[in-house]
Amino acid sequence: MKREYYEVLGVSRTASKDEIKKAYRKLALQFHPDKNPDNKDAEEHFKEVNEAYEVLSNDDKRRRYDQFGHAGVGSSAASGGGGQYGGGATDLNDIFSAFNDMFSGGKTRAGGAPFGFEEVFGGGGGRRGRASSGIPGTDLKIRLKLTLEEIAKGVEKTLKIKKQVICQECKGSGSKSGATENCQTCHGTGEVRQASKTMFGQFVNIAACPTCGGEGRIIKDRCTSCYGEGIKLGEVTVKVTVPSGVEDGNYLTLRGQGNAGPRGGAAGDLIVVIEETAHELFSRHGDDVVYSLAVSFPDLVLGTKVEVPTLDGAVKLTVPPSTQPETMLRIAGHGIGHLRGSSRGDQYVKVNVFVPKDLSHQDKELLKELKKSSGISPTAHNDKNSKGFFEKARDIFT
Repeated sequence: MKREYYEVLGVSRTASKDEIKKAYRKLALQFHPDKNPDNKDAEEHFKEVNEAYEVLSNDDKRRRYDQFGHAGVGSSAASGGGGQYGGGATDLNDIFSAFNDMFSGGKTRAGGAPFGFEEVFGGGGGRRGRASSGIPGTDLKIRLKLTLEEIAKGVEKTLKIKKQVICQECKGSGSKSGATENCQTCHGTGEVRQASKTMFGQFVNIAACPTCGGEGRIIKDRCTSCYGEGIKLGEVTVKVTVPSGVEDGNYLTLRGQGNAGPRGGAAGDLIVVIEETAHELFSRHGDDVVYSLAVSFPDLVLGTKVEVPTLDGAVKLTVPPSTQPETMLRIAGHGIGHLRGSSRGDQYVKVNVFVPKDLSHQDKELLKELKKSSGISPTAHNDKNSKGFFEKARDIFT
């Protein structure tokens, strides 16, 4: 999920343009790939900083972002895709336009827009217009808590989600009548160019059209319900089928179930992140589960049958005679269903001896008598199965 643009630049939501520019310049210099070769983290930060600055330095985009979040900004920033170095950068013109301060010393054109690559190095090449129909919607991420029982067999959940939905008043067009017209400023290309000649040659700056925000079209008769954006905050019901065997941190992607795109743009995706809740009885080990069972000393020695809980309900378990503490008894097929396959893991019962804290006087006397019995002491048992040190030494020298 995208971070808030103000958080990316480390400024408040009321920051001035100068504060935003200063923060951008500092971070861009810090994370620029030329200063951090082969550093993927720095490169990702650089992209993120450029994307944030592209939106917050533009009055119209910033207004839409403040009102609608990522869903309200232009496609070049909202999509998060683009060229090698930043959000929406598809060629060297975009890259150096986004990182102008490295070469222009922080100078800008009239209106505060940054100098482009061609303004620094010269040339007159251009690129094709980027006008598009609508703006892609952003992805939406939610967390889904599941119990171990639900994970063991898989489950279908019905979720209520608040997200950006298509405005029903204008059917997502942003216009009451649905009418639009080509932007007269950029003639439908979504871009404006400004050429100037200097002693170093001709400089051409290419930027998103400030009138249409880079879309190439102007909405006529704006919808008063969504303020011309074509989307509104709403609540929807979504069904999610979770297979067995998922783990904490796994996620499911529901294509097209995220935030609706402004003015007819394609919807983003819904990302459902699995959060496994701790179980009071079982611990998970892959697709197996472990249950700890406390058994009295007489039952460990003589053997017994006990009822133990499983993910499928209680079952009878036989504890064999002379079972040692820490022994693991297996109950086949009562674990978690494999994510890839129809079989299930197993349940293991870890047997431990139960040591009572409070005993009556009679119980203590019985234990004292039992202690006198031959074979009850581990020392006596060891003496029967092994020779002492002096016996072994005598056998060696005789």
